[in-house]
Amino acid sequence: MKPTRIALAVTLACPLASLAQTADPSAPATDRAPATPTGPVAHDSHATAADTPVRHLGIVTVRSARPSSLPTQIPTTTEGVTREDIERSVNATDAEDALKYFPSLLVRKRYIGDYNHAILSSRASGTGNSARSAVYADGILLSNWLGNGVGGLSFPPRWSMVTPEEIERVDVMYGPFSAAYPGNSADAVVDYVTRMPEKFEVHAKVGYVVQPFDLYNAHGTHRAKQASASIGSREGDFAWWINLNRTESEGQPLTFANRLASNGSAGATGTPVTGAVAGRNSAGQSWYLIGAGTQYDTTQDHLKIKLAYDFTPTLRASYLIGVWRNESDGNSTSWLRDASGNAVYSGPISIGNTTFSGNQALGAGDFAATREKLLHLMHGLTLKSHTGGEWDWETAASLYDYQRDDKRQNGAPQPAALNGGAGTLADGSGTGWNTLAAKGSWRPFGQGGEHVLDFGAQQDSYRLRYRTTRLANNWLTEDEGTLASAVRGNTRLQSVWAQDVWRFADDWVFVPGLRAEHWEATEGRTDFSATSGTDRPSRRENHLSPKAALSWQWLPDTLLRASLGRAVRNPTVAELYGATSSTNSQYINDPSLRPERSWTTELSAEQDLGAATARLTFFAENTRDAIYSQSTYDSTANSFITRVTNVKRIETRGIEAALTSRDWLTRGLDVNGSLTFTNSKIRENDGYIATPGDTLGKWQPNIPRWRATALASYRFTEQWSGTVAGRYSGRQYRTLNNADTNGDAYMGVSRYATVDLRAVYRVNRQWTAAVGIDNVNNDKYWNFHPYPQRSYVAELKFDL
Repeated sequence: MKPTRIALAVTLACPLASLAQTADPSAPATDRAPATPTGPVAHDSHATAADTPVRHLGIVTVRSARPSSLPTQIPTTTEGVTREDIERSVNATDAEDALKYFPSLLVRKRYIGDYNHAILSSRASGTGNSARSAVYADGILLSNWLGNGVGGLSFPPRWSMVTPEEIERVDVMYGPFSAAYPGNSADAVVDYVTRMPEKFEVHAKVGYVVQPFDLYNAHGTHRAKQASASIGSREGDFAWWINLNRTESEGQPLTFANRLASNGSAGATGTPVTGAVAGRNSAGQSWYLIGAGTQYDTTQDHLKIKLAYDFTPTLRASYLIGVWRNESDGNSTSWLRDASGNAVYSGPISIGNTTFSGNQALGAGDFAATREKLLHLMHGLTLKSHTGGEWDWETAASLYDYQRDDKRQNGAPQPAALNGGAGTLADGSGTGWNTLAAKGSWRPFGQGGEHVLDFGAQQDSYRLRYRTTRLANNWLTEDEGTLASAVRGNTRLQSVWAQDVWRFADDWVFVPGLRAEHWEATEGRTDFSATSGTDRPSRRENHLSPKAALSWQWLPDTLLRASLGRAVRNPTVAELYGATSSTNSQYINDPSLRPERSWTTELSAEQDLGAATARLTFFAENTRDAIYSQSTYDSTANSFITRVTNVKRIETRGIEAALTSRDWLTRGLDVNGSLTFTNSKIRENDGYIATPGDTLGKWQPNIPRWRATALASYRFTEQWSGTVAGRYSGRQYRTLNNADTNGDAYMGVSRYATVDLRAVYRVNRQWTAAVGIDNVNNDKYWNFHPYPQRSYVAELKFDL
C-alpha cells in the first residue's frame, strides 16, 4: 500500500492522487482506457521505459467516465491509494483498513466488522468527533451526521456499505479547503471509488483471521471468517456490477465490569468471591476488574448492485442499491467464583476483606447481554456529463434508510436473563438521511485555460427516530413495552457554493471559493419517560464559509502551496435532542448548542526527488465553540454519563512530513512513511469537569502529540511480494481535563507501536494467496476499549 500525493489537484471526474494519462473524452465508453497512475503510485515494475509515464509536479487534468465526489483542482494536500497497493500491502478485512497507513489518520476499529465505534480521526479531530470528517463512496455520503461520536447512540461512517474487494482506489483531501463540502469536512474528506467493469469479470475471495487474546482474566482465541463474490460486465453502453459479502466475526471482550476499591466497605459480609483482578483505572485509582463484557459475535451480509448507462459518450447515468444486514450478540462473563466454584453475577460480594453491597452490589448493568438486528438500505442515483469541454454538470441524489435497527438488552442479572425476563428494546427504525446535489463546471477558456469555475447547490436532510421501551416479561422476544425514552428530530442543510481555479501566471494557481449555508432544526422532542417529555423549538441559522488556496511552482521540482478555509459544523440531531438511557449508561443532550466554527490554515512544500516525493506541511486550526461529548463514569451509580457541550476555543498547530517512493534504492522496493507532530490544546472554556478551570491548557482529547507510519513493500518477482509496515501513536487523553493519566487501562488511551506483515503469492492469472500478521509484536493498547492483539490473516482470491 502506498499513500501518494497529488502534486496540485484532484480533478473533476476521476480522483487520482497521482498524475495520470488523459483519456480521450470523445472516444466510445467501451474504448476508454482507465486513467493510469504514474510516478510513485502503481506502474508495472517490469514495464519498458517507453511504457513508463513521466512524473512531474503541477496541475494535471484527468477525464474519465468514473463518477467522483471530489471537486476539480484544489491545491491542497491529498493522499491516495490504489486497489493494487491495497491488495499487495494491507491486511484489509473492512473498507476502513484501506486508510491504515495514511498520514495523520486513524480509524478506531476494535474488531472485524466493528459497526458502531469505528470512527475516523485526523490531524485536529479525535476518535470522538465523527461529525468533523466526510466519507463518501462514488459520491454517496457514508458519514453518519445524525450524531457525533459514540455516546448514547453511535455514529461512525457506514463503512460496511463498501467491501475491500470492490474498491478501485481511495483518496483523502485534508482540511476544509473546498467550497463543495459542508462544515463537517473540517478535517478530512475521504472518497472511495469502487469498481465498474469494462468487460465480463468474476471475482471471489475467502478469508480467515485468528486472534489469541489474553488480558486481565480474559483468555481465549477469537476468529473471523469472510467470503465475497463479485460479477460484472459491460455490454455496449450498459454496465453492471453485483457484489456479495458475508462476515462472521468473534470480537475480543471490549468492556470490563469493575469496582473502585474506595467504594467498598471494610468486612466480609457479602458472598466471598475469587477471580477479581486488582489494578489501577485510567485515573490511577485502585480498582477490581471482575468480568468481561461486550464480546460481540457478529454476522453481517452485504449486497451491492450498481448499474450504469452511457446515453452518449460523454453522458452517464448511474444507480446503485446497497443492502447491509447485521445480527450481533453481545455477551459478558463474570470472573467471580464462590466457594463452590460457581460464577457469581448478582448480589453483595466480598473481595478479600472488602464488601460491595447496596448500590455497589452486582446487578444486570455489570454483565449486560445484547441482541441486535439491523437492516440498512442505501440508494444512489447520478446523472453526469464528462465532456472536458466548456461545460460539464452533474446531478445526484442518495438515500440511507434504517429500515430495521433493534437493540435488546437484559434488565435482570445473568444467568437467568439469558432465557428471558425484564429488559429493554431500543428501536431506531425510521431513522436516516437523504441528499440532493447539482453542480457544474464552466471552462470559458477551454480545458486547462485561465479559469475553471465550479459551482453547485445541495440539500442534506437528517431524520432521527429512536424509541426505547421497557420489556416486562421477555426481553428476547417481546415487541414493545412501556416507554423508557424517545428521541425525535430533523435537521436540514441547504447550501450554494462556487470556486474558481484561476491560472493567473504560468507557475501560479489561485482558487478562491465561498460556501453559503442555511441550517435548520425542526420537530425536536425528547421523552424522558412515558409521562415526561419536552418539545423543542425550531432553530434556523445562516453561515458563510470562505476558502482560498494558492500554489506556486517555485522550481521545476519544487511546489509550494498555501490554503485557508472556514468550516461551520452545525449541531447534529442527537446532540440537540438525543437524551437516551440504558441499564448502565445515560446521554444528556443540549438543544441550545452553538455551531462549531473553525479556521484552518495549511502551508506545504513538495519536492520531486526522482524516485521519491517528499512533502512537509504546517497546519493550524482555531476552533470556537467546539462541540464535545464527554463521557464520565459515575462509580457510585455504576453508570456512564455522557454530556454534550461547547468548548469555547481549541487551538491546534502541527507539522506533517511524508515521503513516498517507487523502486527506491533497488528495483521493486517501495517505501513510504509519515511523521506528524501536533500541539492541540484548550485555550478558552467556561465549562469544567470537576472544578472550574480544570480544562484550560489541557490537551484536546484523542489527539496524540506524535504519530507515525512506515511501510516497505518489495516485489521479489512477478509472483511474490512482501510488506512490512508499522504504526505509532504517542500519549493522549480521553477526557477534557486530562484526568485519565493512566492510558494502559480500561477506559484509558495509550501509546502504541505495532508492526504488520503481509506476503502475497500470485499462483497464476486466476489464483492469488496471501498471509499476514497484524500487530506482530502483540502490543496491548487501548482507546477506551482494547484494540486487537496479534492477529493471523489468510486469504485466497480468484479472478476471472
